Amino acid sequence: MSSSSSKNSRKTTSAAKPLLISAGVALAAVTLGIVSWQATAPAEQGSAASSSPAAAPRDDTSAALRALARREAGDKLALGRADAPVVLIEYSDFKCGYCGKFARDTEPELVKKYVDNGTLRIEWRNFPIFGAESEAAARAAWAAGQQDRFAAFHSAAYADGSKEKGFAEPRLLELAREAGVPDLDRFKADMAGEQAAAALKKDQEEGYRIGVTSTPSFLVNGRPIAGAQPLAAFTAAIAQAEAAAKP
Repeated sequence: MSSSSSKNSRKTTSAAKPLLISAGVALAAVTLGIVSWQATAPAEQGSAASSSPAAAPRDDTSAALRALARREAGDKLALGRADAPVVLIEYSDFKCGYCGKFARDTEPELVKKYVDNGTLRIEWRNFPIFGAESEAAARAAWAAGQQDRFAAFHSAAYADGSKEKGFAEPRLLELAREAGVPDLDRFKADMAGEQAAAALKKDQEEGYRIGVTSTPSFLVNGRPIAGAQPLAAFTAAIAQAEAAAKP
């Protein structure tokens, strides 16, 4: 995780390793992504306080990062209109304490202020970095989404004190029930299936390709923000992105 996250940020799984990039623009995106996310990380370990988004990436790299917004109308892990002028992409882990802080304290305000009026779309990327339970929670979230219960599962998993209970299978089933997942047999099958694994791999590879090494990490129309920063950091980035998106 970034300096706004736990000291255990380097405990990634053996399968989650950065990819080698050969294309020039993609390599530039990786390099700038790392620098930009580091630039926005809070100054002190364990602190979530910082209010400055990264400097705007140069045009070619910014375009490559903006293009990561999938804008798929059927994306069950996204919130907001597919044609919203601003897309916030979030790379997160359900065992990440600062991801939970963002989910509880900041995201609801962004939803009320920007998602509800059509300005903002939030796209989720599963980016588990804390081992087997992180990956299991990511697959469970995807499975809940297949029954249109991702948002409710997300809220339950990030509730205050939830991560301390762990994410073993019995706990994931409990969260699914809490989230109102209607078919628990399907949930279990989806969670263990190849589609969930493929979706998780896609999100992880995307994150590593652009230099994400910690959670939570964000892109706001291609501009990186590191860590669970104050609401003001996100509102400023969204306002800038909305202004830039106007014809």
